Amino acid sequence: MSTMPIQEHYNRIRFTLILVLVLNWAVACAKILYGLLSHCTSMTADGFHSLSDGASNIIGLVGIRLASQPKDIDHPYGHKKYETFFSLGIAMLLFIISISLIHQALERFRNPVTPQVDIKSFTIMAITTLINILVMNYEYGQGKRLKSDILTSDAMHTKADIFTSLSVIIALIVIKLGYPVFDPIATIFISLFIAYSGFNIVRHSSAILCDTAAILDDKRIVDIVLGVKGVKTCHKIRTRGRPDDIYIDLHVQVNPDMHVDNAHKISYAIEEAIKKDIPEVTDVVVHVEPKEKT
Repeated sequence: MSTMPIQEHYNRIRFTLILVLVLNWAVACAKILYGLLSHCTSMTADGFHSLSDGASNIIGLVGIRLASQPKDIDHPYGHKKYETFFSLGIAMLLFIISISLIHQALERFRNPVTPQVDIKSFTIMAITTLINILVMNYEYGQGKRLKSDILTSDAMHTKADIFTSLSVIIALIVIKLGYPVFDPIATIFISLFIAYSGFNIVRHSSAILCDTAAILDDKRIVDIVLGVKGVKTCHKIRTRGRPDDIYIDLHVQVNPDMHVDNAHKISYAIEEAIKKDIPEVTDVVVHVEPKEKT
């Protein structure tokens, strides 16, 4: 987390999401409207994909609103997991859109329609793809600057949109060459890509909500802990939480003759050392044990 006040931190994330939302929906409207007018299902599918990005921005805004609330009696660990929970809503939206688009593509196989492909089609796809590239770079940069998981993840989603849009442009070229059947084929490809994006969101979010280990490299933590004076061994390391909100508990052994005050100082020093080396760590619980004399 950055050193700026927590509310300012979330306000900047919120502003970025709103700006990206406006651009996503502008891109979506252009693709959907012209896709419907030209009977090009692949362009319409790509438009709905962009529309889902806007919907995901709204879900992200709601999640950020809840996640930014301070800790309270009912939520002693804070509300940050709301951001993760709401991302499952984004995944469900992607699955629904994917199924709908596959249905449209199959219907187009049964009732073929030759799409109208002209210079306007290529112009719209070129401009919207350029906007997506600019949005991705801006959002990813803000995500890294603000250490926001939702911004960097959404930027990667936008990156996937760019490749999807490029596939539509290729489809338009093939259709122009006289192969209209490629339109529903491209639509199915885009639909499967949308479903795959939803699956990745579910996998990532469920791992966090089910307390999968947040840090897989225990050795990194052991090295930090053993660097604290007075610690003999470190074991039983457990980590959980979001990438930007990690909780750790561990056991250490110290000299059995150590006074309880010194043992407490060691546990505090361990927590500070870990937080300094891994800024994403929110809390560390240290269980101090006496090391048996040999």
